[in-house]
Amino acid sequence: NFSEASTAITNYITGYYSQLRPHQYNGGLTPNESERLFWKNSKTVASFS
Repeated sequence: NFSEASTAITNYITGYYSQLRPHQYNGGLTPNESERLFWKNSKTVASFS
């Protein structure tokens, strides 16, 4: 059924694919780790005091 398939696909993407599976494009990092490093190393546009 469509609902079960949709849930299974979402679980795959958010579980294994984004959190555990390393990607060659990201230098062997998982997508989540690559994004975390991007935001950690990015410069902010504005600083508020």
